[in-house]
Amino acid sequence: FNDDDYGLSLEQKKRILEKLNGAVGFESFLNKKYVGQKRFSLEGGESIIPALDAIINTGGDLGVEEVIIGMAHRGRLNVLANTLGKTYEQLFKEFEKQVEPNEVLGDGDVKYHLGYSSQVETPSGKNVHLKLMPNPSHLEAVNTVVGGFARAKADLLYKNDYNKILPILIHGDAAIAGQGIMYETVQM
Repeated sequence: FNDDDYGLSLEQKKRILEKLNGAVGFESFLNKKYVGQKRFSLEGGESIIPALDAIINTGGDLGVEEVIIGMAHRGRLNVLANTLGKTYEQLFKEFEKQVEPNEVLGDGDVKYHLGYSSQVETPSGKNVHLKLMPNPSHLEAVNTVVGGFARAKADLLYKNDYNKILPILIHGDAAIAGQGIMYETVQM
């Protein structure tokens, strides 16, 4: 391969650009349309969207059937829209407090605490189930929940085949360096 292409095909580069544009455009729209609303912007961290896309696509190619994501508030709305495929209509209804109780995981909590589940098809045609766990805390309490949920599903649904399920924990600061639940979860 050529050093200038970083080992990526033109199609992969276009997909990365598409994902970055989606993330940036979404943040820009929210910033203009919902001025003053608490939304925990992803601004400055938009690269997480193409990174998640690459992880999910590669995982699907390697036999992963389900991805469970745990994260705090920062960037959650963008992940819902640009990774899990939650429609803008659904998200904006939540901003405008027109939520259908049967359409969300969680129980009437604020928009950046809710979970969501979807099915995506990777570029290579694999179907992967995605689940963003509800997280009512801005802290990382969700990490142990994701770990336990993934382990239980691997044991029961996938008959101990741990290659079928991929837990992803997204953490926003350096607490993994030595304290708190993030560090302890990694140690488990």
